[in-house]
Order: sequence, then C-alpha cells, then structure tokens
Amino acid sequence: MNDNSSPKAVVLVSGGMDSAVTIALAREQGYRVHALSVAYGQRHSSELQASAEVSHALGAVEHKVVTIDLRSIGGSALTADIDVPLDSDAPGIPVTYVPARNTIMLSIALGWAEVLGSRDIWCGVNAVDYSGYPDCRPAFVEAFEQLANVATKAGVEGLGLRIHAPLMRMSKADIAREGARLGVDFSRTVSCYQADADGRACGHCDACRLRAQGFREAGLSDPTRYV
Repeated sequence: MNDNSSPKAVVLVSGGMDSAVTIALAREQGYRVHALSVAYGQRHSSELQASAEVSHALGAVEHKVVTIDLRSIGGSALTADIDVPLDSDAPGIPVTYVPARNTIMLSIALGWAEVLGSRDIWCGVNAVDYSGYPDCRPAFVEAFEQLANVATKAGVEGLGLRIHAPLMRMSKADIAREGARLGVDFSRTVSCYQADADGRACGHCDACRLRAQGFREAGLSDPTRYV
C-alpha cells in the first residue's frame, strides 16, 4: 500500500496492455504513481479514455493528460491521412512509427517529474514483441536517462533521475502473464491503432496481432473487444 512517505513515480500511460502492467509493477514496488498520457493527435481518443480508467483502477494518485499536436508535422499513419497496414509482415520500420514520439513523451514526463520532486520515470517500451520502432530499444532508454541527468536541475544537483523500462526484454506472452499475476484487468485496455470510439479493436493491425499472439502464447483468454 502506498502512503505519503512512498517515493513518487511518473508513469507514461498509453491505455494499452504494456503501460497497464507498468503501472502495476511500479505500484508493487511501492511507488505513488502519477500517471501521464499524451494526446498527440492520434487517430482516436478511446486510448486516452482507457488510460484514465486503467490509471485509476490500478491506484494511481492522479492521471494527467498533456496535449501536443504531432498531426501538424504528420509522417505517420497515426498522425496523418495514411492507411494503417493490416495483416502486414512487411520488413522495416512501419508507417505506424510516429517520429520522435517517445522522445517527446519522456521529455514531458521528465519535466513533470522535476516539478513533483520525483527521481523515477517509468515507461512500457518493449524491444522483443514490438513493431521495430527505434525508440523502443534499450539504447534509446539508456541514452535518454543520460540526457535526463545532464539536462535537468535535479540531475545537475546530483539527485539522479532513472528511467525504468521493466518490460524491455519481455515477450507479449510474458507481459500478459505478468499482468495476470498482478491482477490487471486487460479488458479495460486499448491497444489497436484504429480502435473505434468505444475502444473496440480492428483485429488486423500490427498492435492487435501482437496482443492476440501474446494472450494465445500465454494460454490466457483474450479479453479484447473487437469490432
């Protein structure tokens, strides 16, 4: 149980299964979770609604949404009028990659952490079962932590800032099993790149396929609501 003497953590929350498990892990380790979501111009708002529900259900102290406009630069199927690939196994970085998204989100989290007096930022990036995004790799997280410690008052004064990415080397099946152990209600989460207004998934985009594969390989029932 968290109390006012527990350390604070800023946890990035997308509304999907990975960030839900990340909140649960931070809570298990005794952190008071300040959940942060970013409305960046993504295709749908249902993931932001899921973020709020998941954050409160898992005991976050608060849930904040910061709005930025990545649609103004586009460059991704999630922020421009580009079709989301369906049932695709094409090689390379897919068009669902959003340029600089994780860098921007972690930067906002870093600013809030300084304001809160928190030394810990948690995110659910994963380098095993993912879509090949360059900002989901260990090298990116390590580099951002180094940046955080030279670019902030907290870092310069020697308090130290840490970026936690506990799912980095876990498969989607591992994540599903870990969430089940922690009591995460995955039916509240939304992972689909083009979910409808009610959060129902398409079942064919890369995010849907990886999620379904994870539950299947974990031997768990898939609670995803499909269109």
